[in-house]
Amino acid sequence: MSDEINVDKVMDLKGMPCPMPIVKVSKGIKDVEVGQVIQAISTDPGSLTDFPAWARTSGNEILKTEQTEEEFVFYIKRTA
Repeated sequence: MSDEINVDKVMDLKGMPCPMPIVKVSKGIKDVEVGQVIQAISTDPGSLTDFPAWARTSGNEILKTEQTEEEFVFYIKRTA
């Protein structure tokens, strides 16, 4: 697989406390087709555990996670 991920929707969730990033992505994933990818950008440290847990229970797939000092970026593929 190539390192390049084609993003179909970007969700800026910076500054939102838990559980809002997950709530927003749960709704936002419905705006893309199965097989498309959302890039979710969060500043909530809880996102590192929340997003993988949500992906497992929702049937979607986290393709990649990136972390900087201030942000957590998730690439989530809609599979359900």
